[in-house]
Amino acid sequence: MHRGRACWAEKLEQMTEISLDADRRQPAAQPDRPLISVVVPHYNDLQGLALCLDCLDQQTLPRDRFEVVVADNGSPQGRNAVEAVLRGRAKLVVVEERGAGPARNGAVAASGGLILAFTDSDCAPEPGWLAGGLDGLKRYDFVGGRVRVSVADPDRMTGAEAFERVFAFNFEHYINRKHFCGSGNLFCSRALFDEVGPFRVGVSEDVDWSRRARAAGFRLGYEPTAVIWHPARRDWHELSAKWRRVNRESFGLAGDGPRARFAWMLKACALPSSAFVHSGRVFASSELSTMGQRLLALGMLFRLRFWRAWDAWRILFASGRQA
Repeated sequence: MHRGRACWAEKLEQMTEISLDADRRQPAAQPDRPLISVVVPHYNDLQGLALCLDCLDQQTLPRDRFEVVVADNGSPQGRNAVEAVLRGRAKLVVVEERGAGPARNGAVAASGGLILAFTDSDCAPEPGWLAGGLDGLKRYDFVGGRVRVSVADPDRMTGAEAFERVFAFNFEHYINRKHFCGSGNLFCSRALFDEVGPFRVGVSEDVDWSRRARAAGFRLGYEPTAVIWHPARRDWHELSAKWRRVNRESFGLAGDGPRARFAWMLKACALPSSAFVHSGRVFASSELSTMGQRLLALGMLFRLRFWRAWDAWRILFASGRQA
């Protein structure tokens, strides 16, 4: 077994035996070092941040066992407005380098927990989220939880919302099939994070970080009881903006050279036909309740896959002109 992993497993077993039995044993708090640091990057979403903090206040894990560190990425409302939302419930660190990755790195540097729990400011953790993450870390070295998709009005979904209810944030698939964990619902030890290193900029940060962690010998697992809710993208503008960013970051991870470019071409060619392959998921999904919702999701599936193929070719040609 990886030596760092073995040492951490021993420490975690000792720590969680105390923390998870806290309701029964009532151990003395350790104010100098919390068990968990919850890392929350934030930019220009005070309403979402307030909801996220409200949900963290309702965790089943005793409040003296975790801290919350919010890394603000230069929100236009200013520091005072962010602090007014925090109301002393979280430590605030301002990170000037733009991007969720640098913000997370800054929050980690300002935190003191032995375990790191990552979520986003627009996410709403369920009460058992932290306890579920701790349970998962008993079996794996780093863990991702379940992400459920919320919509403004379940009876009047937009096409983008219906699509995301079916296809977005499938962490079980990401972890078990693609072997990476999204950074919006991720648990690991500080020792592991220090060994793997910080999130990088300009690539799909969660894919890249997970690859580095697995290459170092750490095991990734899925924990369905660590649940958060994430709002669906509401329209084509929000959905295409997300996939424009994902395409660009994925190209950054694809590598250089003729073989990498050829593999990217094959992927771009396959995207339109993948809409036909995945159509069955729309009709089988329990996340949609009416035929109208399923047709909206199906239309968005085809539109998005054809658009992603076009965007992938555009990125490839643009990189060729810059070479």
